[in-house]
Amino acid sequence: MVKLVLLHRADSIYGDVPEAQYDFPKAYLKAVSDGVGDWAIYYEPVKAGPKGYFAVAKIRQVIPNPAAEGRFLALVEPESFLEFDATVPRLIHGRPLESALGHVDGTPKAGGALQSAVRRLPEAEFARIVNLGLPPDLERDEATRYDPVQPGFADAPAVFERPVIERLTRRAYRDVAFRRKVRAAYDYRCAMSGLRLRNGGGRPEVQAAHIRPVADGGSDSVRNGLALSGTLHWMFDRGLVSVAEDATILVSRNKVPGDVVSRLINADNRLHTPGDPRDAPHPAYLKWHRENVFGQWTPDGSAPWD
Repeated sequence: MVKLVLLHRADSIYGDVPEAQYDFPKAYLKAVSDGVGDWAIYYEPVKAGPKGYFAVAKIRQVIPNPAAEGRFLALVEPESFLEFDATVPRLIHGRPLESALGHVDGTPKAGGALQSAVRRLPEAEFARIVNLGLPPDLERDEATRYDPVQPGFADAPAVFERPVIERLTRRAYRDVAFRRKVRAAYDYRCAMSGLRLRNGGGRPEVQAAHIRPVADGGSDSVRNGLALSGTLHWMFDRGLVSVAEDATILVSRNKVPGDVVSRLINADNRLHTPGDPRDAPHPAYLKWHRENVFGQWTPDGSAPWD
């Protein structure tokens, strides 16, 4: 097994879905096959967009692409994909983070390896890039973001730095990373009510909801997330509200009182989406929610409006 860098362009003509699959030609089959069972970092070249190194995922399997002869798909472990909290540039202080992209003196090379869609990545360089994109102290940073003094943190002399892979697979860490990315993508505004509420300490009241739960094959991609108020998050998880193909908000009218709808849902009845269209909900996740969750709630207790 070997760790990899996978070049990805948002405007790619190939069938890339970073959280699910990576489409590549036969020329890279040996390199990608060597990476099966190990982790890869996604990289967006500067000319294609501003991201740089932007996410990490584990490669589960390589199969022929059924839609394109001579191409292959690297399938991603469903629960492994995680976007970086902050994108990481290729160069820091003028030197590449990948040694293969630099000369002996550390100055960057041009062309050649830089343009390769798949690059092998040494363990130490993988760890360095991940640590820059997903810092070891991310949980502490989030916990003290709006309240600097937190029980259990104030007396800690230093952050315990867990091994990179342990951090990437730990649910508590992933939940923090997902929440930060989703709420920021929606500018801390509820996607259904349109409200941006903060408490007295400035803490955003909006929550991050998975459209398709991780337990049901969903990912921690921003495109599988919605920023929602607490009540609407509760309603969305129970299928009382959903989102149509045209971004219209769907409401289970026989289960939700009309006055509740008028108070909670924005007047135009349409979903507010992120400023960056690449962060907008993926149609496949919304379709899954409509087909598997929407309208299926059976009351098992009082609702928030009772």
